[in-house]
Amino acid sequence: MQRLRLLEKYAEPNDIRLALETHPDATPAEGQILVAVQAAGVNPSDGRAALGAMPQAVWPRTPGRDWAGTVVAGPGALLGREVFGSGGDLGITRDGSHASHLLLPAGAVVLRPDRLTLTEAGALGVPWVTAWEGYSRSGMPKPGDVVLVLAANGKVGQAAVQIAAMLGARVFGAVRRAEPFAGPSDTAVTMIDSSTEDVATAVRDATEGHGADIVFNTVGSPYFAAGNAAMAHGATQILIATRDRPVPFDIFTFYRGRHTYVGIDTLALDATASAAALRAMLPGFASGALKPFPVLPDACYGLDRAEDAYRRVLSGTRDRVVLLPAP
Repeated sequence: MQRLRLLEKYAEPNDIRLALETHPDATPAEGQILVAVQAAGVNPSDGRAALGAMPQAVWPRTPGRDWAGTVVAGPGALLGREVFGSGGDLGITRDGSHASHLLLPAGAVVLRPDRLTLTEAGALGVPWVTAWEGYSRSGMPKPGDVVLVLAANGKVGQAAVQIAAMLGARVFGAVRRAEPFAGPSDTAVTMIDSSTEDVATAVRDATEGHGADIVFNTVGSPYFAAGNAAMAHGATQILIATRDRPVPFDIFTFYRGRHTYVGIDTLALDATASAAALRAMLPGFASGALKPFPVLPDACYGLDRAEDAYRRVLSGTRDRVVLLPAP
């Protein structure tokens, strides 16, 4: 068995050094399974954790939160099944998926639907769990709800747009330049170029002054004021990240608007909780209503080129970067 190891913290992206080491075969304990990993997404949070940005992270460890592969040991009903998953504990407080094999609780696996390849399944993980958790905590969009996704062309943004559209909401997506939605071309979403339009005005004008019932803010401070201005009476804003911690906040508008703010941290969702979120989305993926991120051939790397994969993610690429551990 092989695995990547983070041995110590590094301050700069170019300083990331991942040791590739061989270790003894693992044997599942009662209630565990062993998966031969065939695809494992590389997330920005994996890169930040490698740079020491996650204070709860243990050292040394094997990184990686997302994965897909085949069960090679464990309960008989799962043997040989192709499965996938994710977890806020994986690669942070316990060894993760950037390895040839991964030990997991049996409840942390999701059966791969036919519409997803293993590579696509291994690239779902964090963005989709984050989007689903945001809606789960704030109230799922209902048919006719107005949903505004800020930074809609990021990976979480694309997932949030697709989920809201699948559930029948009227979806708006804000981006910082004139560009189409980066997700599936048939997704029902109205894009707003925030470099030339006022986001809140655009949403209110299109909804006869109503505004957005749910604002999914995927970047925090850069869009915080615009998100607040777009909120309908009784609306919710979902926050998953930020660049600047302090932001201007109008308490009067907040309570008079009966607004709600929901904070999402998927590091708090372990592999079993993340599997529950992915399992809830399975009908959408199985029917084709939800579509995975495309994974380009040149965005796939072997474990021996993992440092290149990490640097590509930390450089801000829009491509979904995936490790393919199998030879």
